This record gives sequence, structure tokens and C-alpha cells, in this order.
Amino acid sequence: MSILVSQLTKQYGTQKAVDTISFELRPGEIVGFLGPNGAGKSTTMKILTGYLHPTAGSAQVNGYDLARESKQARRTVGYLPEHNPLYLDMYVREFLFFTGELYGLRGTLLKARVEEMIQLCGLEVEKRKKIGQLSKGYRQRVGLAQALLHDPAVLILDEPTTGLDPNQLLEIRTLIRTAGQNKTILFSTHIMQEVEALCDRVIVINRGQIVADSPLSTLRQRGESLEEVFKVLTV
Repeated sequence: MSILVSQLTKQYGTQKAVDTISFELRPGEIVGFLGPNGAGKSTTMKILTGYLHPTAGSAQVNGYDLARESKQARRTVGYLPEHNPLYLDMYVREFLFFTGELYGLRGTLLKARVEEMIQLCGLEVEKRKKIGQLSKGYRQRVGLAQALLHDPAVLILDEPTTGLDPNQLLEIRTLIRTAGQNKTILFSTHIMQEVEALCDRVIVINRGQIVADSPLSTLRQRGESLEEVFKVLTV
């Protein structure tokens, strides 16, 4: 399994942000991770990337236990958090080279990967600009480029299309679909059209607990639209 989560719990004081959830993702799946604000999506994703430690339960990524082998697991994961952390004073190519070195890439391999990501993510026109000069859409492209730079087997995206205009949405959607041809992707979003366009399977979390985990086609059968189904599951 690419991702294996078992009885995972994260507690802050008396509040359980994540409450004994379990799920698994197989290689090559693109899975939508849905839920209202505060449902536990970002917390779960931060645990899967090694950023947070769970209170109880376990999580494995690409066969590595995050409690015992966090460093190895993180090397196989690409992560774009909800608030895309970029160095605005760095140039696009400079930032990607810097990120690649953090991943341990060197020399001709690093140069080749940076150029490949610039092409894949549509950054050729903007590659000599400072990141602070870019539109939000292009900043998201840079974020995706750094997440893909080390060719991870698993890609975790936390609301990657928030705040984008319709044209930018289509561009990032295409980019995610392209990346998903040979990777496992878990991504959260509030945009149901993204789920319809990209996912074969959906996991819905509400108040820290999973309330649905099924193929998209099965979930659609619960109501006239995915928005209606989501509303019923998360009231």
C-alpha cells in the first residue's frame, strides 16, 4: 500500500482533531479527501507527511512507519500544504535548485529535474522572475514543482486550487492529472468539480471521523449532486 492509516488519532487537550480513522491508498490512485473546515483533513495530511506526530494509532507511507522511519517516509512524499510556503525573494529556478539540494539532488540530475519540472508545470515564461512577482496561479505551479522535484511515489496536496480563477483551476487540474499517471495522490478540496474531474474514489471526514470512503460512482448514487451528498454527510 502507498498509504496505510490504522486507528489514527490526534488530540489537542480534550479535543480530538482526528478520531481513530483508518484507510488505505493503493499505488496509482487519485483520492479526494473531503470535509468541512475543521474536520481533520489538514491534521491528517500533516501526520502523513511527518510534520505532526499522532496521539495514537499508526500511519505508513510506502511501507515506512512514520513513528519509526519518518525520514525515510518523507523522502518518498511530495507535499503542497494549504498555505504554499515559498521564498518570495528567490527566483523560480533558484528556488527549485535550492529545494532540490534539500532533497539530496546534485549535479546533472538536479539540473535535469529542475528543467523537467519547469516544463511540466508550465513555468518556462516565468522561470527568471522572483516568486514574489508571480500571480497566485503561478505560485501554485511553483509549489507543485517543488513537491514533484524529487519524483516522489506519493503526492499529498492540501487544497491546491484555493483562490484560483477558472482558467488557473483548469491548468492546475491538468497538472495534477498528469502527475497522477504514475503516482498516488491524496488531495483535499472544497471544489466538487475538482473531485468529479480527477477522482475515482472519495474519503469524507467530519468532526475527526471518516463518514464515507467509496468510489465516486457509489457516492453519487446517494443524491442528485456531489454537493448534496457532501451536505448530508457533514451536517
